[in-house]
Amino acid sequence: MRVLIAEDEVLLRRGLELMLLEAGMEIVGSVGDLDALLATAEAARPDLVITDIRMPPRFADEGLVAAAAIRAARPQTAVMVLSQHVQRRYAMELLGVEDPGPDGGVSRMPGRVGYLLKQRIADVDAFVGDLREVAAGGTAIDPEVIDIMVARAARSDTAVARLTERQLEVLALVAQGRSNSAIASSLFITEKAVVQHISRIYDALGLPLASDAHRRVLAVLRYLSRGAES
Repeated sequence: MRVLIAEDEVLLRRGLELMLLEAGMEIVGSVGDLDALLATAEAARPDLVITDIRMPPRFADEGLVAAAAIRAARPQTAVMVLSQHVQRRYAMELLGVEDPGPDGGVSRMPGRVGYLLKQRIADVDAFVGDLREVAAGGTAIDPEVIDIMVARAARSDTAVARLTERQLEVLALVAQGRSNSAIASSLFITEKAVVQHISRIYDALGLPLASDAHRRVLAVLRYLSRGAES
């Protein structure tokens, strides 16, 4: 896998380089600002871009802007955005799940995207696994963002509030992009039980069953966004 890293903190950038090289990935670029990120992405055409959200010149949302531009130019390029703090809005923008309008929200960019807190890098195996999942066409969203969205939706939406504690746990893992087998392993239940929980959750939320993993993640995130304040 050919990877481009964009991070203005030199030590973290170097650490990412070493980590990914040890994981068997090829580093095609390692940069520290928005202009260099966009130029290198165009020239090197990486399979995966890992970028901080805030970087020079404004230290605002440059990484998010770059992610959108890179995906618009080359939809097959996967993007993993890293953040120092939980920002639900960033996750929604990246995944293409807008806060609801008259039509209840839209999905623009399913798959090949991820949003994680930088602290997740410490778990090397899990982080590398998330990178591979995103590069393969999946999604990865930080559990802390999901927890915030589920908690807010449970307080503000009667449908989510009616879910059982176990169903809320399953819902959170579905929103993270976990497969049924991974959810079963995490909760120490059978995969058949997971399927039953998901079916009941979808019924309670009025969501259609989706065979495609990305669609089911986006459907859940879109629903949760209705009960979560920015």
